[in-house]
Amino acid sequence: MYETILYEVSAGVARITMNRPDKYNAFTGKMIAEIIDAFRQAGKDSAARCIVLTGAGKAFNAGQDLGDVPGVGGEGVAGQDGAANHGDMLRSRYNPLIMQIRNTELPVIAAVNGVAAGAGMSLALACDMRVMSERAYFVSAFINIGLVPDSGGCYFLPRLVGLAKAIEIATIRDRVTAKEAHRIGLVNRVCSAERLDEEAAELAAKLAQLPTRAIWLMKQTMNRGLEKGLAETLEQEAYAQEIAGRTQDHREGMQAFLEKRPPMFKGV
Repeated sequence: MYETILYEVSAGVARITMNRPDKYNAFTGKMIAEIIDAFRQAGKDSAARCIVLTGAGKAFNAGQDLGDVPGVGGEGVAGQDGAANHGDMLRSRYNPLIMQIRNTELPVIAAVNGVAAGAGMSLALACDMRVMSERAYFVSAFINIGLVPDSGGCYFLPRLVGLAKAIEIATIRDRVTAKEAHRIGLVNRVCSAERLDEEAAELAAKLAQLPTRAIWLMKQTMNRGLEKGLAETLEQEAYAQEIAGRTQDHREGMQAFLEKRPPMFKGV
């Protein structure tokens, strides 16, 4: 079905694997389109309750494949001088990808198996949680070619680690190791390379057993809370709680509490 990614659903978890290992899973226009489609498919699949995004081979994602950049060797939008129009490429490719991830109702875990560089780092940061191999590392990389972090990099990074640390990482830092990424809050868990798939699967299984609708409402409210004041966030909480209170999962949770048994949530 796909040429540049792998997609499977098992035990409530949709697994999306970027599959260009010989190119360190670097982005092409086709890969971006296929990731977007896979996220949409997972969102429509009643069997999927959580999404895990990872990379095949040694890398998570090395950023843009320069051979697929207009003016360098790829197809797409170029300026009048034949050079790449980075703004248009972001608007047509990367921005829709990041928005698709953020607007996906299911919880999204990035299993960072290797280097995540440039837009690949931004991709990982756009996910709801991150599990990282101890061998993996982040590289902002944009400044090295005279560019600024994109694909949400300027949005997510300062919100996760603070403004001063974000500017440091985006300018003078060669890389952020898994150990430091965990210490400063960039990732949720770090484990051995051999345990990465198992660690991500365990976390995904826990999320898949939770009330999916409530998680989506929580994500929306927290994301908007980063941009709104207290009064607006309080109202958003009330709105979200009103919707959550009408779900079958809420009724199941209340009944399970009264009956002193574990709840059996179905995501509705």
